[in-house]
Amino acid sequence: MSESPWSDLDRPPLRAAQLNRDPGRLGELWNSLVVVGETGSTNSDLAELAARGAPEGAVLVAELQTHGKGRLDRAWVAPARSGIFLSVLLRPGDAGVPRDNWSWLPLLVGVAASSALSRAAQTPVRLKWPNDLLVGVGSDPSRKEERKLGGILTELADEGRAVVAGLGINVTLREPELPVPTAASLLLAGAPVTDREILLRELLRTFSELYEEWCADGGDPAATRLREAYLDQCATIGKHVRVLLPGDKQLVGEAVDVDELGRLVLREPSGAEHAVSAGDVIHVRGA
Repeated sequence: MSESPWSDLDRPPLRAAQLNRDPGRLGELWNSLVVVGETGSTNSDLAELAARGAPEGAVLVAELQTHGKGRLDRAWVAPARSGIFLSVLLRPGDAGVPRDNWSWLPLLVGVAASSALSRAAQTPVRLKWPNDLLVGVGSDPSRKEERKLGGILTELADEGRAVVAGLGINVTLREPELPVPTAASLLLAGAPVTDREILLRELLRTFSELYEEWCADGGDPAATRLREAYLDQCATIGKHVRVLLPGDKQLVGEAVDVDELGRLVLREPSGAEHAVSAGDVIHVRGA
């Protein structure tokens, strides 16, 4: 027998009927919102939908993911109803966005998520390049520990004609439930608001607005001020970092910028600068 959705009263189920009652309030982009009790991966499910020709604007939310995806084939695991686990189907090419600008989509999702959560949860949420959400955890405001709140994964679908953007956010995870000590949740960050419906509504509204503006300007990160917004919200800029690169290589230096392609610009102690398109970033303490 499956677990009742009301077995943990601190984690009520999402009310799909309420969320769909007035879709326009969630943003003009969305044409369907489905909430499922359990699935393997919302990204995989939407990729299959895209391959069958589904239009842009589908939203799939899962109360539990058994094979949730993270970057580099890492697993994303969390208790049922403890977070927001969703994917959205996008077709930026249909709006005339050049393929070169699609690299900004993960960063756009990050800006939308950090902006929406900071407002709705009433707690600061920052970004770590390229696609992690960060919060501060600790009772001393001047010495909060920077931890990962959530992650973003974008994947091409429908033979490259569509993009599936997935987002996982830890909302009410308790300390013993964290997958790693460096993880966090809005609850552990002391957020005054952890109602998932409030957070989800604000997240979808914000993303819809930013994405439509981005498409209207051909995905140009300067014209839409997306690059400016990302730099403002990115906790990586100005930090001394270690970037783990494919092939067991690494770079160490100061993160000084994000370029026009969304790449992280790293300045080594020698003064040489490198633009990094992919890699795991570690903020170096005490550097």
